[in-house]
Amino acid sequence: QVQLVESGGGLVQAGGSLRLSCAASGRTFSSYNMGWFRQAPGKEREFAAAISWIGGRTYYADSVKGRFTISRDNAKNTVYLQMNSLKPEDTAVYYCAAEYRGTPGTHRNEYDYWGQGTQVTISS
Repeated sequence: QVQLVESGGGLVQAGGSLRLSCAASGRTFSSYNMGWFRQAPGKEREFAAAISWIGGRTYYADSVKGRFTISRDNAKNTVYLQMNSLKPEDTAVYYCAAEYRGTPGTHRNEYDYWGQGTQVTISS
């Protein structure tokens, strides 16, 4: 069982930055791929970024590539999402998710555990 708690959301102006954090419980955090998904009002939850359980390989949606950076600190059981050059269309609830080993997925049904989400709002 893995419990995930996101933090760091908020309201910022377009062009600004935010760093989201996701703290995981359990002693096997290092065995999980970690992903960030987001869901805007009236839209499906979509993949944003992921980092592999071994090797730290990163994967990004085209919409965030070059602006967002995912990283992890296994000693702190935490995954981060640094978001720069934010746009109004980045407004969404951001969810952290964990997938046991394998290659990081880009679809929500590939992930086993989810956090409650943190709201990110970008004003124009």
